[in-house]
Amino acid sequence: MNKSYLTMWAAAGLLAACSAPKSEETTSTDTVAVETPVEEWISLFDGQTFNGWSKYGGGEVGNAWKIEDGALYLDAANKDAWQTGDAGDIVTNEEFENFHFKYEWKIAPNGNSGVIFLVHESPEYQYPWQTGPEMQVLDNNGHPDAKIISHRAGDLYDLIVSSEETVKPVGEWNQAEIIVNQGKLDLFLNGVNIVSTSLWTPEWEALIAKSKFKDMPGFGKYKKGKIALQDHGDLVYFRNLQIKNL
Repeated sequence: MNKSYLTMWAAAGLLAACSAPKSEETTSTDTVAVETPVEEWISLFDGQTFNGWSKYGGGEVGNAWKIEDGALYLDAANKDAWQTGDAGDIVTNEEFENFHFKYEWKIAPNGNSGVIFLVHESPEYQYPWQTGPEMQVLDNNGHPDAKIISHRAGDLYDLIVSSEETVKPVGEWNQAEIIVNQGKLDLFLNGVNIVSTSLWTPEWEALIAKSKFKDMPGFGKYKKGKIALQDHGDLVYFRNLQIKNL
């Protein structure tokens, strides 16, 4: 065959091969499944520092709050800490709106504390509980506040009583969760959904009107806010604080 014809024939074959459709098998190997990214959990406590936290009202976390073995705790031995400014509630630097917050806590005998959420930090409010609802932390068997039915561990403090008591004995770690999503609030304690309600509805306002917060104009109004750990003057521990934006 003439050399020029040979060259033309080879070029034509190459062009045909490039333009020919791929077989079904080849096409399937080139297809890559794309998954929708899942929101990741964010750690709010690194186990070593108070990065991301501050004292409610401004300033660094007081010296009464300490870190040990990957947990943060309130050292209640110094009863003068309030006067010296070393105590006080602490809050996240960031605000959260729709979120799933999970954490672990344990309380000392006769202890009282709480986790407050949707906190609006402002000079007009002296304490986090003047704006944010609270999931109660308590020694149900030792603290006198447990005599009030809506003040027991896991309750939405002074608003809604837990559907059942799932709290563990004093000194043991409890796993708690707070979920706020599009006005829906759910509280979990040790894997059980113990409180479920809707925020910012007429029914919500009615609950507040019958509570100790009825004369606090900012309570339960804010749809975005900080998370606070309460200093109630008793030894309390927190660890594994994680949040996911929803």
